[in-house]
Amino acid sequence: MNYEAVIGLEIHVQLNTKTKTFCSCSTSFGDIPNSHTCPVCLGLPGALPVFNSEVLRKGVMAGLALHCEVAEFSMFDRKNYFYPDLPKAYQISQYEFPLNCGGYVMVQDEGGEDRRIGITRAHLEEDAGKLIHDEDPNGPSFVDFNRCGTPLLEIVTEPDIRTPEEAYRFLAAIKEIMQYTGVSECSMEKGQLRVDVNISLRKRGNKELGVKQEIKNLNSFANVKRALEFEIKRQTKILGSGKRLTQQTRLFNASKNATVQMRMKEEAHDYRYFPDPDLVPVVLKKEEVEKIREALPELPDRKRKRLKREYNLTDYDIDVLCSSHRIAAYFEEAAEGYPNPKKIANWIHTELMRVLNEMKTDIDGFIVTPRKLRELFELVDEGVISGKIAKAVFDEMVKTGETAREVVEKKGMKQLTDREEIVTVVEKVLKEHEAVVEDYRAGKKKAFGFLVGQVMRKTKGRASPQLVNELLSEKIDTPR
Repeated sequence: MNYEAVIGLEIHVQLNTKTKTFCSCSTSFGDIPNSHTCPVCLGLPGALPVFNSEVLRKGVMAGLALHCEVAEFSMFDRKNYFYPDLPKAYQISQYEFPLNCGGYVMVQDEGGEDRRIGITRAHLEEDAGKLIHDEDPNGPSFVDFNRCGTPLLEIVTEPDIRTPEEAYRFLAAIKEIMQYTGVSECSMEKGQLRVDVNISLRKRGNKELGVKQEIKNLNSFANVKRALEFEIKRQTKILGSGKRLTQQTRLFNASKNATVQMRMKEEAHDYRYFPDPDLVPVVLKKEEVEKIREALPELPDRKRKRLKREYNLTDYDIDVLCSSHRIAAYFEEAAEGYPNPKKIANWIHTELMRVLNEMKTDIDGFIVTPRKLRELFELVDEGVISGKIAKAVFDEMVKTGETAREVVEKKGMKQLTDREEIVTVVEKVLKEHEAVVEDYRAGKKKAFGFLVGQVMRKTKGRASPQLVNELLSEKIDTPR
């Protein structure tokens, strides 16, 4: 408790362009290894890179969404290091003159207060390839260069984060912003978002930073949180015993829930940065930047405020809906013209999310369109089906793709509203359960719910619940 953590993040976001940063090779994921390569991304002698304008546009979009200052003049440098999946033995990146600087993202701390996390820079660079290791520890390793040269935006924060939970929330906010702008899908399973963590500890009240430890290549937000929690305990123990930390790079072993030393930490001079002689500087006019700013979609913070204002939703509703820009868009289309959008929001974060989880899919291409979902609610409001039947109708819509009206007609699921028919069932239930009726009359009010359930069971859930309650009350409460 005598120490506080000082945390900074380096987030690598893969931009979703169709081709790579400096060549026309495809960025398609999951294809045959080494099938998307050329002399440029393999760094063969004599090959010259040509900058992809779409990478620049999406880099500017991301910078603006992160409240950064977009540079009118930026440059690419060579970051020199050797690794088997880096065929040129250098990475084209931005160092001295990055595209975006000085931004911020607002997150809430554990107490619900707004916290501003500063962004030092958000610069462009190319990705390396991927090493594939044999299951046998003594077996061979393979290199897939398909990813080599794909465009990355590296977002470097100020050391403003103080807790693992705050780091988690910040990453969730970054992912939302990148998805809302459409610059990246941020699928961690596909390696489209990767995180390096820098953490040091210092005595509470001190302004001087402690000795930094870097944790590389964390591939989930949960692992970021777990790695930070472990490091705080590890560093606290070392400092508390009077020992000193040395600056180093570490890896997180998820199965052991621990970090392990990888190497001593490199400094910038170790990479021998120098301007890439094959690439001219990037010069942007203010008008070009403003044109991109005007094309920005509605961002998460603004969407949250608008949904709360226009649809009178709870904070929980909004958190669920805005967790994905596609879910939010689905809701708004389904709620268009419908008098009770809260009912649709409730359905989305219960029934719809349940189905998506069971199917292990997302809202893209979901067979029940927003218009079809709205029609389902209209049938309930019209009294054609009950709320309980609506769940069964929805499940059938998911299976067949049919509209709610088609399912109701085909399956004979219309709500039973014939008073005489329901009276017959009610009288039969009362006769079969005379003891329960007496219990109710003796003051056991729960017995009424049992009787309602029996009527609904006999009508296979089709009887109007309102009418069932009304008729049961008439029969039971009528003086004998």
